[in-house]
Amino acid sequence: MTKICCIGAGYVGGPTMAIIALKCPEIQVAVVDISAPRINAWNSEQLPIYEPGLDNVVKQCRGKNLFFSNDVEKHVCEADIVFVSVNTPTKTQGLGAGKAADLTYWESAARMIADVSKSSKIVVEKSTVPVKTAEAIERILTHNSKGISFQILSNPEFLAEGTAIEDLLKPDRVLIGGRETPEGNKAVKALKDVYAHWVPEDRILCANLWSAELSKLAANAFLAQRISSVNAMSALCEATGADVTEVSHAVGKDTRIGPKFLNASVGFGGSCFQKDILNLVYICECNGLPEVAHYWKQVIIMNDYQKNRFVNRVVSSMFNTVANKKIAILGFAFKKDTGDTRETPAIDVCNGLLGDKAQLSIYDPQVSESQIQKDLSMQKFDWDHPAHLQPSGPTDLKQVSVVRDAYAATKDAHAVCILTEWDEFKSLDYQKIYDNMQKPAFIFDGRNVIDVEKSRKMGFVVYSIGKQLDDFLKDMPALLSRRQFTVIFRLRTQVRGLYLVQNLNLFLEVLPNESNKFVVFIFYRCLTCFSFN
Repeated sequence: MTKICCIGAGYVGGPTMAIIALKCPEIQVAVVDISAPRINAWNSEQLPIYEPGLDNVVKQCRGKNLFFSNDVEKHVCEADIVFVSVNTPTKTQGLGAGKAADLTYWESAARMIADVSKSSKIVVEKSTVPVKTAEAIERILTHNSKGISFQILSNPEFLAEGTAIEDLLKPDRVLIGGRETPEGNKAVKALKDVYAHWVPEDRILCANLWSAELSKLAANAFLAQRISSVNAMSALCEATGADVTEVSHAVGKDTRIGPKFLNASVGFGGSCFQKDILNLVYICECNGLPEVAHYWKQVIIMNDYQKNRFVNRVVSSMFNTVANKKIAILGFAFKKDTGDTRETPAIDVCNGLLGDKAQLSIYDPQVSESQIQKDLSMQKFDWDHPAHLQPSGPTDLKQVSVVRDAYAATKDAHAVCILTEWDEFKSLDYQKIYDNMQKPAFIFDGRNVIDVEKSRKMGFVVYSIGKQLDDFLKDMPALLSRRQFTVIFRLRTQVRGLYLVQNLNLFLEVLPNESNKFVVFIFYRCLTCFSFN
């Protein structure tokens, strides 16, 4: 019986090995990890990750030809093929900090494989790694292997969280890269035979090692680029009165472009896009290609701009302050149908609002309170390190409450921010939500989930990414200057009858570049007891 071992029981290793076990009952598959809690979760009824369909696959195979274990060395020693699916986080210090991939865990895995192996093995790169990583791994294995033969293959994953099981069962392509030698070709064929159990031959692509390694980085860069492109258009749509959904639909009808990854949003997230693009930028810089590096860095810059733009819109729309205002956050995962919060835009949005002293009430159907509190307490890139290496400081933020119901999150809120496109958010009773909110009731839709016109008729002030601005928002400047806001703030307790009219000249003096319509609008809202708290 062929034996396969996967080092790393995370979002890639667990589902991938489960599908191999399902489709190859004659192969014994072991998933190993040094984290006892994670392995215990894989062996329980409550899996450590949420992915539609994963539960059923694991239940069918677990204990038959699929095993989860902490005995890493035993299963690596016995395996014919060893997949390595460990973290390759962005370096936080030293050479390349903030961009380069940290291969510490990969190197440790390679040294362990060399130490415990007693027979020849095929070692498969499943983690996303920089180009030429295989060359470094070969050197480690060769110098520590005591004459044992190792063949290194690159087999990058192209999964999308939320549809990972479907992607594994019906992949667009499976890419296998190996050395162009007789031994390398033999290793490629061995892995190809595994996938051939369920993947059509024309979808199994073979390439050299370096092409396979670079293909994964390139694929993620291209996908992220599309998202940043449509998000850039969303800002222009808001400025001109165009509708980004209509623009995206028209553009996507071009068969050369296609409709996928053209949904405007608050920004992209997940464990791969930003990390892989930063890695690509660093590789370009190291190879003397500064212009290419700058090009790809713009994708990250645009993504950061989109998140900051969203926060600025929330704050400026609510009279340039959200201090002590309750804001409901609907959705914290980086996308629907997953509990993954790595690099989710919600972290930056929430931190931006917390920086302005907002009170946040957060609801996500698949993300735990402890995870949310932890994410909002960690520094950038800390999330991608093992739990025992992450900061252990306090994670209970007083400004943050996590609830298990969307209606509880929105009760008495001044505003609602939709940050994940969960299907359930499309069917909420928004009239009920409106009735139980502070007035004016704001909705800031970062995923274009709601029916904008219907919500406006209910009474909501609505901001939806890339859509025509609400009349209320058109009258508000994108961001008041400090002096402009100070005047409004000082007068907020003096909004009584003719006293306001006496101060009209002061407003006109302070806001010479704003329309008279805006000034009159502010005074009108003050006279009608509109809250500036």
